[in-house]
Amino acid sequence: MKPSIVIIGAGSVEFTRELLGDIFSFPELGSVRVVLHDIDAERLETAEAITRATAAQTGATPEVVASLDRRRALDGANYVINVIQVGMHDATVRDFEIPEKYGLHQTIGDTIGIGGVFRGLRTFPVLDGIARDMLEVCPDAWLLNYTNPMAMNVTYLHRVAPQLKVLGLCHSVYWTMVGLCEIVGVPYDEVSYWSAGVNHQAWVLKWERAGQDLYPLLDQRIAADPELRRRVRVDMYRRLGYYPTETSEHSSEYVPWYLRHPEEVERLRLNVGEYVDISAANLAEYARVRSELEHGRTLEIDTSSTEYAPQVIHSLETGTVRVISANVANDALITNLPGGLAVEVPTVLDALGAHPMKVGDLPAQCAALNRNFLGPVDLTVQAALDGDPRLVRAAAMVDPNTAATLTVDQIWQLCDELTTAHGDLLPEALRVPSTKEF
Repeated sequence: MKPSIVIIGAGSVEFTRELLGDIFSFPELGSVRVVLHDIDAERLETAEAITRATAAQTGATPEVVASLDRRRALDGANYVINVIQVGMHDATVRDFEIPEKYGLHQTIGDTIGIGGVFRGLRTFPVLDGIARDMLEVCPDAWLLNYTNPMAMNVTYLHRVAPQLKVLGLCHSVYWTMVGLCEIVGVPYDEVSYWSAGVNHQAWVLKWERAGQDLYPLLDQRIAADPELRRRVRVDMYRRLGYYPTETSEHSSEYVPWYLRHPEEVERLRLNVGEYVDISAANLAEYARVRSELEHGRTLEIDTSSTEYAPQVIHSLETGTVRVISANVANDALITNLPGGLAVEVPTVLDALGAHPMKVGDLPAQCAALNRNFLGPVDLTVQAALDGDPRLVRAAAMVDPNTAATLTVDQIWQLCDELTTAHGDLLPEALRVPSTKEF
């Protein structure tokens, strides 16, 4: 029986096109059942047209179903790929413009930080509904989550539906290693590496070619190139000894050292508010793709985007053994990070499933930063589970960049303003401003 692959949030057309291009590139997956779901009828229609165009160009013959009814879409699924963005561009703009009034700078705002906290809070109610539907109509399916904030979402799913099979997937480790190999002039397919930590702040613990450590070669390149030293993650690597696995823009938000200092923003060439422009560009790309489809033009299809979800599906269906980086609840996998919270570790894929690998202790300095990262994660999830608005403020208070920039009174006022602005996108119990007076 052919596997059924459901894409939740399929109206995210660029991501849907990349995922399907990779899925259909595998001959064994050419006749899968693809079920598309979105709450926006126009975007769902566009996603269906993209799916059929992608299939035609790759020679695939899938069964394609589109449904505005999530439960119906999930019925009988084997794999559920989650790419939702709750609130879309308007919510993203609020996450940036309101903190900016307080002098709080962000670059991407989707992981931790004040933007990550509120993105998580408005995503949890939808995740809760997806989990409940899956437990009833496809309890054995794999939930492959791409939606940020990754660590919060995977932790939340583990708390509300621990019996679900969940993998959080992000391409940051892969593209970090590709970039590092380009810097030192070594082909990516000739290296081996070992990375672990938390999503968007994992660490390259080993990086070798034919048994030779490549870090000394990276050190030489950095010493010879002043422009390389003007990157946040190169700066972090030089001070901490291990290279972080997310871009400099992302990395700058998870620590207290950079964004609050104008001279550091200039030295490290940080683009404050970058994600607002990215989000606007995504809207423009959607409009362009829809126009091309309406005028019968041929879409450009990429079958080599190297996304993890198609690889997971292919390995589980065919038994092909692969190792990827995946986000899962920490069950003694990283022994100096808190249990039960999401961590990112090497994970073996085969016909029997996905098998996260035990890492043991991270280097002490890496674990210390990861624990700072996981503080807002834990408190944001607990705020939603308990319906406790005070824990939302606590999450913001322990967030490294927010705490380094604002007073506690400003943090509470900012949370009140964001709560009002996001309104009924938030869990019902958290839709009230703080009532605590000081």
